[in-house]
Amino acid sequence: MARRPLPRILSKDSAQIARMQIARSRELARTAADSATDVLHPLITVTRGLRLLASAGRRRWAETPKDRRGPLLFLVASVLLVVALVPYGPLLAVITVMAAAAWQGRDRTPSASEGPDEAQSERLQALYEALVPYFSGPEDPAPLYAHGGEWEKGFVAHEFDDAGRVGHLVIRYPAYFPDGEPAARARIEQLLTAKAGRSREYHFAWDEAGNQLTVTVLAPLPADVPAQRFVTAPGETVLGYTDPSEVQRTLPLSYGEEQIDVPPVVWRTGIRSTEPHLLAMGHPGSGTSTLLRSIALQALQYGDVLVVDGGGTGEYACLTGREGVLAVECALAGALASLEWAAQETERRLIAINLARQAGDPPPADTRRPLWLLVDRPGVFAHLAAADGRKDPQALLQVPLRHGRAANVTVVVAEQFDSVDALSDAVRQHTRARVVLGAAAPQQVETVLGVPPHTTPPAHLPPGRGYARLGSGPVHRLQVPRTPDPYDDATSDADRQAVLELLPPRTNAPAAEPAELTDLTKPPTEKTPVPAEAVAAEG
Repeated sequence: MARRPLPRILSKDSAQIARMQIARSRELARTAADSATDVLHPLITVTRGLRLLASAGRRRWAETPKDRRGPLLFLVASVLLVVALVPYGPLLAVITVMAAAAWQGRDRTPSASEGPDEAQSERLQALYEALVPYFSGPEDPAPLYAHGGEWEKGFVAHEFDDAGRVGHLVIRYPAYFPDGEPAARARIEQLLTAKAGRSREYHFAWDEAGNQLTVTVLAPLPADVPAQRFVTAPGETVLGYTDPSEVQRTLPLSYGEEQIDVPPVVWRTGIRSTEPHLLAMGHPGSGTSTLLRSIALQALQYGDVLVVDGGGTGEYACLTGREGVLAVECALAGALASLEWAAQETERRLIAINLARQAGDPPPADTRRPLWLLVDRPGVFAHLAAADGRKDPQALLQVPLRHGRAANVTVVVAEQFDSVDALSDAVRQHTRARVVLGAAAPQQVETVLGVPPHTTPPAHLPPGRGYARLGSGPVHRLQVPRTPDPYDDATSDADRQAVLELLPPRTNAPAAEPAELTDLTKPPTEKTPVPAEAVAAEG
């Protein structure tokens, strides 16, 4: 039996032609509707006016007392009689009614003002005059910026917020301005920040090819998003959230009684990560401990955590005795023993993975479970070790830092700017993910991140607010989720409950003595305690 060909309408070309015809029909219908609206606009205006006049008449009749309605009807009838007897009276009456209806039915929407008002023009002129010394040259025959010049020549576009301040500005500058020099850019950005308002954050986008600078006022990042469980895959850690224009991904978060979608700064760790380790810098009170607590709560979902606290203030006491938490060390002896075990554990994992690969087997299960080393303020331990004649604990981090990616070992180091000189070379070289929190100077931010940020921070920053850069990627504004110490008296009940709900349950194993914590050959998956000193029970 011969195969019948498909109908022509089902072919690929016919379907494409049909789609084009549908699109053309929609465009024609839209054009016809717009044309009909333009043609019928007078009729629509008159109809609207007649409706308004009729409504006004009914309202006037309802407001008239009953004892006066008779004379009012007699007056209306007399007027109608006179209009009917006057030559061309009905025609003049119709024209009068139509004119009144057209006047009443006109579009009364106030037209948008074209251009800035007087106050806004003065502000733009002040910005223009402030840029003259930087964007003008003595040898320029036709300077774009000159004293007493018109600001319209230098400002391509501008927008103002409800408070009358500059919200968006596109500045055109001469081609001879050295926009490729960071110092020259910094001068312009500092000037615009001072003239447009210091209490806001600005984003500067330099277009070297078009000789234009776009200044945008950024909305402040919400600082009161509580700690919660993030919708992420294994190996992904949310450092915080940033601006919607910086990333293409959003996460659903609980914000009070509603759900919001925020763009996160996701740090990917593991074997295929290009930034396997992280360094966080900040001043006291900037939120570096908050960042480490947030990372620890996320890491405990899929791995084990070892905390070394050089501050000794009990910021991580809530993690003591929890499932997956190998140890929380606050003393020098415990820190040295724990980091020595971490180095040997990294070597053991590397050997086990290498043997499995040579045999053609998958890596052992105990090597696939991530191990996180969270070291807060290692500079304090370095000072104590030098005074006691012991080894610097950071020297024990060289093996996890160099070979941690292959062994599923991640190192997170947090330090303050006043102890930045105490960081070892291994920590500086192998921590490609960088975070700067708090009100740091632009030079400090550039030293840590490698490049200056494209935004200007405000004078006052909440804890956990700063910048993040993953490897050689762009610099993002960052706000760490609010993850305070639940045992701190200053923590609110809502924040305390949010953190406690994220903590894993406690282990039932009794605390081991220091003499029993000497076996450095067994992996942590066997629940063998990590070398550490006895940690006091939580209060």
